[in-house]
Amino acid sequence: MKGRNLLPILLFLVLLLPALHSSLRGPGLRVATTTSLYDTGLLEELARAYREGGGGRVAFFPVGTGQAFLQARRGEADLLLVHAPAQEVEFVREGWGENRSVVACNFFVLVGPPGDPAGVENLPPLLALRRIAEAGGEGRARWVSRGDLSGTHLKENELWREAGYDPEDLRREGWYLETGAGMGQTLLVASEKGAYTLSDLGTLLTYLGRGLVNLRVLVRGGRELLNVYSAIPVNPERVRGVDGKGAGRFLEFLLSEEGQRVVGEFGVERYGEPLFLPAAEILRENSDPQLASWIREVALLEG
Repeated sequence: MKGRNLLPILLFLVLLLPALHSSLRGPGLRVATTTSLYDTGLLEELARAYREGGGGRVAFFPVGTGQAFLQARRGEADLLLVHAPAQEVEFVREGWGENRSVVACNFFVLVGPPGDPAGVENLPPLLALRRIAEAGGEGRARWVSRGDLSGTHLKENELWREAGYDPEDLRREGWYLETGAGMGQTLLVASEKGAYTLSDLGTLLTYLGRGLVNLRVLVRGGRELLNVYSAIPVNPERVRGVDGKGAGRFLEFLLSEEGQRVVGEFGVERYGEPLFLPAAEILRENSDPQLASWIREVALLEG
């Protein structure tokens, strides 16, 4: 008798869960993003311009790229802003994302202590990593990795492999440290320990401008260090409760002339150079054919 009385209550709760989930998600579009984008302040500037143009509220959740994909699959994000091309292609191919659009780019930079104990300044990236590993083995240098499966961490691992090292083997070396944290925190640790690390240019300039770190840019530029950010609306047909229309509207703004203007001008006044380049505009107008070609290759857009 008691079991039969409980059945209507259980059915009611099951029917209530979708509405309860919707009420708990809070107002506005949910964007899971990389810390390297969020820490610079660019996203808040884009959100402000979006609101002023009649758009709605946007809430950003800065996590590593790997965690952003997990949040999207769990229905905790409507749109992704990430920079891990191979994982992005897989995410869309499996039906979790509707499409992917390149929205911005900048360059990774190899930074280190002012004294540059490994002597890597102006070297090609792979040779610089080999020098750091040699100096590390001799006790003259340290490396700080994010170690968080973020887009930056994945890029770092790719570069180490191309330089001839297995990242898993490096983790057992005393000179190779991991933070398991975002870009800003990793830069703080590298500065504190006088170590080298790989950073996106935007976050680095932000932290240098605030006087938070004592690091120098030692290696920069070139296709090997190109860093491309893509926007991916989560597929509402695959993930329940996703705001597909809201994600589409914000993506349209990011790709628009106004959105790309905000991307291209951000940081110029304060740092003397843009923290990001308007990649969608560069691709659309082919204003820099060499860079456009690199973007297509690195973002895996070709084919």
